[in-house]
Amino acid sequence: MTVPPPAPADDDQTPAAPGSRNGLMVLCAVALLVLAVSLVGGNDTSADSSRPPLPAQPGTSAPPATGSAAPAGPVLPRSKPVRLLIPEISVDAPFTDLAIGANGQLQPPPAADTNLVGWYAKGVSPGERGTSIIAGHVDTKTAAAVFARLGELDEGDVFHVRRADGRRATFTVDGVETFAKDEFPSKRVYGDTSRPEVRLITCAGDYDRKAKDYTDNLVVFAHLT
Repeated sequence: MTVPPPAPADDDQTPAAPGSRNGLMVLCAVALLVLAVSLVGGNDTSADSSRPPLPAQPGTSAPPATGSAAPAGPVLPRSKPVRLLIPEISVDAPFTDLAIGANGQLQPPPAADTNLVGWYAKGVSPGERGTSIIAGHVDTKTAAAVFARLGELDEGDVFHVRRADGRRATFTVDGVETFAKDEFPSKRVYGDTSRPEVRLITCAGDYDRKAKDYTDNLVVFAHLT
């Protein structure tokens, strides 16, 4: 299912979505689309046809993931993320930029590196006001990948993003939810927010060999603290 790419958060360019899978290779990465996005990416062939939704335009208002408006809190200036640290699940991974390729889709992180996360570089950076999108693979043909244990996070858990400006942005988990790809709540996940928030996204559910895609997406909702 194809969909138009979303508008960037604070820049003047536009985003889109992502992925394919080769044989048994499962390479989950976030795809940023206004209506639908696929979080399974592969090495080459067999394009993925199932996709979850994406961020609304920056000016568009959407309900906060926590369900209630939170008071103003810390806000950081824009800065590129350098490393993601999630002590609870032993994640210590560098970032790569995710961008829109010539095919109009968001390119997933490289398939060869299982310890790598990607962020949508034309969107909000972690710590800025709004919703920052971070995606990672769940596994590959041969090994578990960086977000294999993402579903083990609970409300109240803390993770950190080291930034290029030398600051460390600390986020507290508000909740962890799994959504069927055909019922993905795009406004809730990607909508603009009044405080700095992050979404960690990967694949979940069963792997549908016929569709060459996972049935669900797992989303971690978190805010800057």
